[in-house]
Amino acid sequence: MRPYRIGQIVPSSNVTMETEVPAIFRARETVAPERFTFHSSRMRMKRVSKRELAAMDADSARCAAELSDADVDVLGYACLVAIMSAGYGYHGESERTLAKVTEDNGAPAPVVTSAGALVSALHLMGAKSIAVVCPYMRPLTETVVNYIRHEGVEVVDYTALEIPDNLDVAAHDPKKLVPIAHALNTDDADAIVLSACVQMPSLASIEIVEQELGKPVLSASIATAHHLMRALDLLAFAPGAGTLLSGAYAGRPTAEDNPGVPDATRTFRPRRHLL
Repeated sequence: MRPYRIGQIVPSSNVTMETEVPAIFRARETVAPERFTFHSSRMRMKRVSKRELAAMDADSARCAAELSDADVDVLGYACLVAIMSAGYGYHGESERTLAKVTEDNGAPAPVVTSAGALVSALHLMGAKSIAVVCPYMRPLTETVVNYIRHEGVEVVDYTALEIPDNLDVAAHDPKKLVPIAHALNTDDADAIVLSACVQMPSLASIEIVEQELGKPVLSASIATAHHLMRALDLLAFAPGAGTLLSGAYAGRPTAEDNPGVPDATRTFRPRRHLL
């Protein structure tokens, strides 16, 4: 059987989605038989502003058509803030529109947006309140916070790192997220979103923060990888990627149904197993 083909629609200046998401899938390959290849199409965007995000999103249909030419099995739209800045509920509209593009092109494939994946993951984990770290300027960060709140998840605290250039976002050292997470007020948070942006690297610090703060920690990239796996009808798990991909939310309720998957209960147990 050929490897699963994962298509990624990415901003032209995004360099993290094509590293963190494949890293998560490669970690899964160490404990499961399925194999994956990754294929990208790019939308022009250099600065994270509402104007550039809207112009970029208008180009997403072209990317979906190009990736469907490669007969990919699933598409991931890798820009959370572009979707959330387009209005409440836009992740569903975008997913339906782009899936229709692939259908019309004769190679139908499900579409996962990082925005929709994050919201869905929070509901799946039962997180009614969260603390969030965003790299965006404060107005766009507030847009993201309000979008999440509109989806029924309270944001009890957040940090806006105010990095306008998208390449600078990618260059942000993920180790710096550890003290940033400690500075958040997480007392009433059910979970922590260490990076509400698929461009800001965080994978190396996810389980460190879980250990130190004793709460589930995830990112937009981890949520996207989880939902890409589920869209492929695969069990969603990978070592080193935090609670969401620990096996607790793999897609079936018990460990007995998940041979080879880490204990699939829904109880949070911090672990240290970094990629």
